[in-house]
Order: sequence, then structure tokens, then C-alpha cells
Amino acid sequence: MNLEQRAQLEAAGVDVGQALARMMGSEALLERLLGKFLEEPNYAALCAALERGEPEAAAAAAHGLKGACGNLSMTALYGLFTRQVDALRAGELAEAERLMEEIAPAYAAVTAAIRGGADGAR
Repeated sequence: MNLEQRAQLEAAGVDVGQALARMMGSEALLERLLGKFLEEPNYAALCAALERGEPEAAAAAAHGLKGACGNLSMTALYGLFTRQVDALRAGELAEAERLMEEIAPAYAAVTAAIRGGADGAR
């Protein structure tokens, strides 16, 4: 991982130092898991469930994303998905839908940083 990509990840809300500590310092493992995050199907499932008004399916997808973000030290997204899961569990579908206004740009920033930002390095 080069310094530019690390800076992009940090700017997008990923605590790279914490993630590396969790990966026992293995940049290769972190990069592999970040790549897998790009394949994570729960974001599309979450959006679809919210659109269909299915709170249980939305909660399951948001919970999966919360876990993935926590494991990868995506602190901003982790906090947002935690709030969304809590809202869904409390039966507050409108609040969970409103949180997508914050989640969508944060998710886009993280996935762009993983891909290497505008230079398309990944």
C-alpha cells in the first residue's frame, strides 16, 4: 500500500493503523480484505430492502455491513451502520432510510479510496 492510497483511505474514514494492527501488520491481508469489501453484496441488498420497505432484510444487510466495516476499521461507516441497525431494530424505517443520505456518500468515498481514487490504481 503506497502512501497516497493510505492517505485516501484515511481521508475516507478508514483507520489504516488500527486495521493493520488487527491484521498483525500485514498490508497484503488488509489490501486483500479491502478488495473483498468491494464485492460485498450487502450494500445493494440494503438499498433494495429499504426501497421495498422490508425492515428485517434491511437490518440483516446493514448488520453485515456494520460487521465488515468494524473489522476493517472503517470508523465513519461503522458508526453510520450502527445507527441504521439501531433504527431498524427500533422499527424506525424512515430514520433508517434518512441515514442513507449520510451512508451513500461515505460508502462511495471508501470504495473509491479502495479502488485507488481517481487514478484507478486498483
